[in-house]
Amino acid sequence: MTPLKRRLLEIVNNFSGKKLVILGDAIADRFLYGSISRVSREAPVFILRHEQTETTPGGAANSAVNLASLGAHVALVSVIGNDEAGNELKLKLNKLGVDTGSLLTAEKLQTTTKVRILAGHAHSNRQQVIRIDYEDAPVSDGDLRAKLLKELTTRVSDANAVIVSDYNYGVVDTAETELLRTVQRSIPVLVDSRFRLTSLTGLTAATPNEDELEQSIQEPIGSREHLESAASELKRQLDYRALLVTRGGRGMMLLEDDAPPLHIAAVGAAQPVDVTGAGDTVIATFALALAAGASFSEAAHLANYAGGLVVMKRGTASVTCSELEHSIVNSED
Repeated sequence: MTPLKRRLLEIVNNFSGKKLVILGDAIADRFLYGSISRVSREAPVFILRHEQTETTPGGAANSAVNLASLGAHVALVSVIGNDEAGNELKLKLNKLGVDTGSLLTAEKLQTTTKVRILAGHAHSNRQQVIRIDYEDAPVSDGDLRAKLLKELTTRVSDANAVIVSDYNYGVVDTAETELLRTVQRSIPVLVDSRFRLTSLTGLTAATPNEDELEQSIQEPIGSREHLESAASELKRQLDYRALLVTRGGRGMMLLEDDAPPLHIAAVGAAQPVDVTGAGDTVIATFALALAAGASFSEAAHLANYAGGLVVMKRGTASVTCSELEHSIVNSED
């Protein structure tokens, strides 16, 4: 076994009991499964016979589940509506070991819900055919925003790391970001933001995928050198200590202060089963590793292993320490 693998196993062994806080948009991921029974006489569409509906934590809630699955104590600071999806999401989070004491319920808001309809013939794998999103307006109520800030302030006081999981549904705002800029002087604050990364400056690190990097520079990336220069420029603009760019089947690239770019090859099968929520797993593992004493490069290697595991699971999924350890020990690199 290589020295790096031994070190990674040591870090995983230190995951248990670390305290992390996640600020972000909690999403109810609903998967509706059905079998194709016939073609409708009303229109040229398939009729599905409903088999089951499953609700799983998505967005910031999925990152929280991944942390809990890896042995961390995790508090989720977010907002849900007083509705069926929100109640079911909170129940599932409690069952999976996430501290929901800072998950606020708002009477006037609807829980952000993504319904994926998966269909197939009786003896075939189900494939996603359509997704329906239920979204509400951003959190604008002054009292609710004040409660979010208060919960975040309390939770970060004894945390080992913080994750900002921003899906642009309005939980992450200016006041919370200002607080976290102060927090990151003593503990790492990691960011996963789909559309607003360039506004979340002055924190510790981020985990954009290659598409998000291209959006930030508004042009396609055509070579490794272009990837490195674009990531370096984004890191400079953000004023971050590190940037971990995820590249799907091409692995990851880490940029950090005073070090050359580190390219990490993907691990696991070449063809993923489902990439839903893979970014949540990556940032959860990256943050937890840093909280457990890893360097940025060590944390990036562990996040790469976790990402390779989770894309082989169907739906919004998580990984465990035992799975991570098995992957490290048995990988060919």
